[in-house]
Amino acid sequence: MKCFVGIDLGSTTTKAVLLDEERRILGEGITNSQSNYATATKVAKLEALISTRLNLFRRALGLGDEGDAFLDEMVLKFRHEQFLEQLEDLHQTCAKLITAERFPANAAAVRETLDAIFGRLREESAAIFAPGAARRSDFFRDIAGSRFMRIGEEVAAEAGLSYDIFLNLYDKSIIEVENRPPGDNLSTNFQRALDGVIANAPQFNIDADAAKESLASALGIELEEVYTVGTGYGRVTLPFDKDHIRSEILCHGLGAHVMYPETRTVLDIGGQDTKAIQVDEAGIVENFQMNDRCAAGCGRYLGYIADEMNMGLHELGPLAMKATKNVRINSTCTVFAGAELRDRLALGEQREDILAGLHRAIILRAMSIISRSGGIKDQFTFTGGVANNEAAVEALKKVIEENYGKVTININPASIYTGALGAATFAHRALAN
Repeated sequence: MKCFVGIDLGSTTTKAVLLDEERRILGEGITNSQSNYATATKVAKLEALISTRLNLFRRALGLGDEGDAFLDEMVLKFRHEQFLEQLEDLHQTCAKLITAERFPANAAAVRETLDAIFGRLREESAAIFAPGAARRSDFFRDIAGSRFMRIGEEVAAEAGLSYDIFLNLYDKSIIEVENRPPGDNLSTNFQRALDGVIANAPQFNIDADAAKESLASALGIELEEVYTVGTGYGRVTLPFDKDHIRSEILCHGLGAHVMYPETRTVLDIGGQDTKAIQVDEAGIVENFQMNDRCAAGCGRYLGYIADEMNMGLHELGPLAMKATKNVRINSTCTVFAGAELRDRLALGEQREDILAGLHRAIILRAMSIISRSGGIKDQFTFTGGVANNEAAVEALKKVIEENYGKVTININPASIYTGALGAATFAHRALAN
């Protein structure tokens, strides 16, 4: 099967989209960009391939919407298998650093304690991927890191050893492990996941033999990557010829058009910048404006706020939705974000009211950029990671109605993939031409 790949290398996350010859989406993948763009590209593409295999499995088994619960549980079990694979890699990488030269007095005790830490991590891992379990992140580093720190501190104290020893081992190993993501055991992990679902969830009423045959069929399909296009903040680092690179503006404009053909105005609030784009009826960019080099009012700013409040980024929107008023925010500068937040809290303002004000301030900043690009024309499409923030969406709808009246606003649950979708569409067009 021929497929066309789009890579959107963002400052915060890297996304990948695979299209088939009919320009249907085969799969989507996302990962943290971190500081290694080459690894981020590899992981995002791997995640898109995993998504593709799952979609091919769905087709082969003939599952409709009624199969969502079955596939959701299979994905959780697959992710658990992947997590265990990377956890073992992390364990062995840490263990290699325990030498007699580095720990002349207590190497054996350090090794034994490290084994105990990872034993606890494995024991708890099933609960992390249980149906309905809440996770702040789906990325290995985030999941493993938070639990390693909590468990490591407890186990080290019980052993009478300094926790700093194990934190240093983790810090020296995690980047190395991240740079070699799992991928060689995909078929095995899929099969184990399917076996686990069939064995533990008979309520799905899935024919086991048919499911195994369909999975084998899906895994056996050869995927030929015939053309790849890259875009995004870090696109210049991609190992592609210049003919395989497109600007973020062009890709977000085209991606929004593919999602919503009647789109005329596109707003993308990403991790590092905000883009207002005007497109014609074919998705061709007619005009655009961007914020300056400062990341004020972008996803990065929300990340700083989340860190200041010791919250997950995904928790900001729901908390802001509980506000009873909007606290006026004077600046969306990331440099002063923490200071103004602390000042507001010291004045007795509620966290949810402050966050509501922050979200409105971000949207007002974005609206000024839209105005410079030519204003809002029906239809309007909101893309980027911030489009998944319900408080930002609510603030956007209110501000648009205040300034432009009733406008059709398109927000897709997969909006974070808009740039990658545009890049994949350019890849398909390149071969067609």
